[in-house]
Amino acid sequence: MENLNFMIGKNLQILRKKNSLTQAELAEKLNYSDKAISKWEKGESLPPIEVFYKLSQLYGVSIDNIVNEEKIKPHVIESSYLRKRYLHITLLSLLAVWLVALVCFVFIHIFTDKYYPLTFAWGVPVSTIVGLVFDVIWNKCKIMFWLVSVLVWSILLCLAIQLLHFNVWEILLFGIPLQIAVIIWSRMVKK
Repeated sequence: MENLNFMIGKNLQILRKKNSLTQAELAEKLNYSDKAISKWEKGESLPPIEVFYKLSQLYGVSIDNIVNEEKIKPHVIESSYLRKRYLHITLLSLLAVWLVALVCFVFIHIFTDKYYPLTFAWGVPVSTIVGLVFDVIWNKCKIMFWLVSVLVWSILLCLAIQLLHFNVWEILLFGIPLQIAVIIWSRMVKK
């Protein structure tokens, strides 16, 4: 039983550190003292079952993951809190892209007395680049190939609109080999 307490304590410690919480911060969230958290993590005592439930909700893992005798691997755990935080950061970054597009649109109108709606069209590939960066950093490239496809076609469409005096289809034809290259690349990476 003492070995099990020690293993649960180690799991609790790994989960807490993975979620960037101090013992005092966790104690505040659970309405316990940091000394109690310390005892749990050292394996000197176990938290009540309702605390196991709160911890599983907080960390985004099952209670079985907390009490399992196999040590939790720190790189496998990702809490729902972190996923929400990543989503909020990504959305704020995308909002910043569209705010810059709006500012450019307004300044172009003020200084040239012309409307230039293409600033919003170019916001699509820039937003896709932001999405790609965050997908690579946080999501381990889960939707990277979809985003690369959107990037290719949105850049080509923006160029086609920008250069209307050229034949639009000639510009869009570049998308076919590029899309095939993305598909081959995605299959190569998955294997």
